[in-house]
Amino acid sequence: MNVAELQEDQRARQRSLEIISLKTSQHSQNVQKESQETAEMHAAISQLTATRDAQLGHRDQLKLQIADVQKSIKQCKEAQQQHARELDSQARHNIPELSFWQDYLCLRIEGAGVDDQLKFVFTHIDDKDWEKECWFELGMGSRDYEVLQTRPKLERDGIEECLDRLNETRELGGFLKAMRGLFAAALK
Repeated sequence: MNVAELQEDQRARQRSLEIISLKTSQHSQNVQKESQETAEMHAAISQLTATRDAQLGHRDQLKLQIADVQKSIKQCKEAQQQHARELDSQARHNIPELSFWQDYLCLRIEGAGVDDQLKFVFTHIDDKDWEKECWFELGMGSRDYEVLQTRPKLERDGIEECLDRLNETRELGGFLKAMRGLFAAALK
């Protein structure tokens, strides 16, 4: 009986040893799997940290660019406001002068439909027809002014003489008076 009990104890211990060895192998596999997962987690964390750092660097760079753009926009706005103030200041001087030309020379200034060209229209030149219009187009695209077209046609010599005076003195008032005189002479 003792031998049977001892054999039974030995088999029970062998089963216990097999169960323990099985649990040990499962435990070592679990530890290995967990260490692998830990390594993957650390790799993912380091990758996310690197991505975050890159994004922070990019964000800081974008903030600097935004600040530069806002600064340049502010400078442009200030320059536009200054230009508008200058134009407004000049307009105060232009309105009385323009009114003078319209009233005393019966002059109207229009756009010619082309950049750097103005059309000057005179009325009240012909004694028989006060509403008859005489006009010329003045090109201002280059340093020297040029008369591009007139109606009625004027002699080129008279126009050239007026233009030479205008290009030398840069005084538009005298030029407009001289052109009105040329139109009056042409209509007579």
